[in-house]
Amino acid sequence: MNWYLQSGKDSDVVLSTRIRFLRNIEGYPFYIKDKKQLEEMQNKIKDNLYSIGYGLKFFKLKDMDEITKQSLVEKNLITSQFAKNRTGQNAILLNDEENICIMINEQDHLKIQVFSSGLELENTLNFAIELDQKLDDVLGYSKSKKYGYLTSYPNNCGTGLKASVFLQLSGLTETRNIRSIFNTLSGFEINIKPIEDLKSVYEISNTKTLGITEQEIINGIKVIAEKVTDQERQVRKFLAKDGITLSDKIYRSYGILSNCKKISFEEAKEYIATLKVGTDLGILPELTDLKVQKMNLYSKPANLQKYLGNQFSGMEIDVKRAEMIKQIINEK
Repeated sequence: MNWYLQSGKDSDVVLSTRIRFLRNIEGYPFYIKDKKQLEEMQNKIKDNLYSIGYGLKFFKLKDMDEITKQSLVEKNLITSQFAKNRTGQNAILLNDEENICIMINEQDHLKIQVFSSGLELENTLNFAIELDQKLDDVLGYSKSKKYGYLTSYPNNCGTGLKASVFLQLSGLTETRNIRSIFNTLSGFEINIKPIEDLKSVYEISNTKTLGITEQEIINGIKVIAEKVTDQERQVRKFLAKDGITLSDKIYRSYGILSNCKKISFEEAKEYIATLKVGTDLGILPELTDLKVQKMNLYSKPANLQKYLGNQFSGMEIDVKRAEMIKQIINEK
């Protein structure tokens, strides 16, 4: 089962962890404009896939249909800008489990990404370091004794590491206490931003990569993620004290998703976020965390169409989304 359909540590609040390394291959300029030179670099990567291992496969984005590309964006495996690139030179390395996705020729030669469900910073970092070292052994990175790994933007040098956790902060958002979280984190070298296609989901990540070790970055993110997680749980408990109001909201959402004939993505993500809180608090025993995760994934337009193996437009996709959600709810 793919990582984004699994539950992990603290997954009632922390949906997932991502470790990202920015790397450039020695002997090539940061911005490769010459197509022959770019093809040479990509061939070097393809020719060494077996040596790299991890079941990685090479895909050029120009060979993918639009729905497949957008489904990768919706899973947060690639960025929308990367998917929209018109040069036809972008590519990725991806394994079957999709917990490894390496973007080739974005701002840097390689954006190495490793994903896990729940709060798994240490284990995900260790796995990413292992993969990173294998790539360095095979391909050879550009690096400096003084500045560490060299990147296209100087502020990404040093470790080139960005550690992210994605949190479902429904309680803090509903009570508007999320503003105090933003204000508190603004005094640290930490970034927090909302995720557009998920209701009340936020990414917390580091902003500093130079003059700091990988472990220090991880420790900083972990402390903040744990504190925010505790605050979210406290707010949920406070909301749960008014049992009738919260239960009513949860079961109204459940009733709509169980019976609607059509539903937009914007509506669906709002109700699904409410169901997650209800499931995590034990208010909604009719659902499991896996079912909520499936609804989150397959309510998204591209992943819905990819799963059904067909393209839909207009109201038709809203009808198919409602059918898919009801199918997931009724799964045994």
